[in-house]
Amino acid sequence: SEAEKWFLKLTALPGYGSPKRLTARLTDLHIWLLTVRLRALPKEHGRHYIQALIDHYFIGVEDRIRAVLQPPNKPTRPYTFASPFYANPNVATPDNAAIPAKPKGRAPDRIANRQMKIFKEQWVGLGLSFDLALIKGDAEMAAAVWRNLLGGRGARGIAYADTEGQAPFPRAVNLVGGEVDNISKTDFEEETRDDGSGAHDFPPSEADKYVKYPELMLDIVEYTRRELVRLEQISDHDIMSGNWEQLKFDPIKRID
Repeated sequence: SEAEKWFLKLTALPGYGSPKRLTARLTDLHIWLLTVRLRALPKEHGRHYIQALIDHYFIGVEDRIRAVLQPPNKPTRPYTFASPFYANPNVATPDNAAIPAKPKGRAPDRIANRQMKIFKEQWVGLGLSFDLALIKGDAEMAAAVWRNLLGGRGARGIAYADTEGQAPFPRAVNLVGGEVDNISKTDFEEETRDDGSGAHDFPPSEADKYVKYPELMLDIVEYTRRELVRLEQISDHDIMSGNWEQLKFDPIKRID
């Protein structure tokens, strides 16, 4: 499909990293689009719809985290489904014909809770930045797309052929919450080390790849504005009566 082609074009950009990163951020964007429309429902209903949507979203996130850390033989529904992104060690493969007799137990709560906190902070950050963009305009929204979906690549400057050293490797450093308790003790030199995630700025030999970013930012800003208008045209009655078909999203990239 055209949507799949667009997704592959975005994830194929060197420097983005794993497609799973983009999948999570695009899901955040679509949940935010729905919350914007649900805010317009009568107050006594809207807040309950929004809370239920976000509750189910994060139940699904936690279920997927635990399924990735320690996947069961069969996916647990309704949230987790089989995905080619993850290899399930408890399912037989041609290389491992026998399923382990004693699969590992429940994923450690400490690890799952830490990941949930990271996802929550990412969701809140994306929501606030796109809320601000609704007021300030498309330039602000493009900046929100760049930070949240494109990883803020190039924020430290673009490395050209005559630039000394290699392009820096940005890593996720949360200076507000998460695991950073004392900012003064943060080793920022360590934070620029390649963490093996595949997400990094473009090296001098590929600096021309940044030309693709404005095009992708424009695609997502146009899509976001278009979907906000479409969702606005759906009546409160259709939403509250459960006519969910009208809430289905259009392809991000339209082919005229």
